[in-house]
Amino acid sequence: QVQLVESGGGLVQAGGSLRLSCAGSGRIFSSYNMGWFRQTPGKEREIVAAMAWSGGRTYYADFVKGRFTISRDSPKNTVYLQMNSLEPEDTAVYYCAADSSGYGLGHNADDYDYWGQGTQVTVSS
Repeated sequence: QVQLVESGGGLVQAGGSLRLSCAGSGRIFSSYNMGWFRQTPGKEREIVAAMAWSGGRTYYADFVKGRFTISRDSPKNTVYLQMNSLEPEDTAVYYCAADSSGYGLGHNADDYDYWGQGTQVTVSS
């Protein structure tokens, strides 16, 4: 079993930055693909960024390219999402997720089987 705990969310002005952290515990997830998703009320959960277990491959949604960076520190069982140039449209609950399947880097919520509780990010204009 893998437990994921996000932190680092909060209120920030447009143009500002936040760094989200996702700390994993339980089984070692250094072999799991990791992803960050976000969700707003009434909308489906959407992928923000993902990183393969090896760290060699990443995926970014078009709306965050050049602004957000996903990284991982496997010895610390932690994944990060550095968010720069934040926009009010980035306001959402952000979730960390782990994919233990060993298949390709997933872009959909259904590809991931472990989830954190979420952290609120609010960007004011």
